[in-house]
Amino acid sequence: MKFHDTLSGAALLLLALAILFNISSFPTIPGQNIGPAAFPGLLAGLLALCAVLLMLKGLRSREPQPWVVLGEWMRSGYHLRNFAITVGCLLFYILASDALGFLICAVTVLMVMFWALQVRGRLIVPLAIGITLLIHTIFYKGLRVPLPWGVMLPLQW
Repeated sequence: MKFHDTLSGAALLLLALAILFNISSFPTIPGQNIGPAAFPGLLAGLLALCAVLLMLKGLRSREPQPWVVLGEWMRSGYHLRNFAITVGCLLFYILASDALGFLICAVTVLMVMFWALQVRGRLIVPLAIGITLLIHTIFYKGLRVPLPWGVMLPLQW
């Protein structure tokens, strides 16, 4: 899928403005010239500048271009099915991870995605469990990111 440069620039400009609006509420640090909003503000300003330049490029193009061009994959049932499965898995994780926990949700998501990608049947469950435990160990133990335990809270290690 390809969007006209003017549309892409407008979306990036909206993102930059949202960032600038958000950082306006960041506190200032007494006695310092640079606060927590300085670098996000600088990046948002540069993003806004690039967005405006992209919009101008799109508006000045001599060749008429469609606003949106659908990619070839949009005509493929296999790719559309995998896209829908991916979105469904993300929504499942977002909605169920607090109740069920990371371990159960991640194993379920990986098993569904492996099935959709036609991984050999006998490898799906061991791979899903192994990869989930590896990711959990990296985030929970190594990076100290608290992952939801859900129904497995009594088994927390």
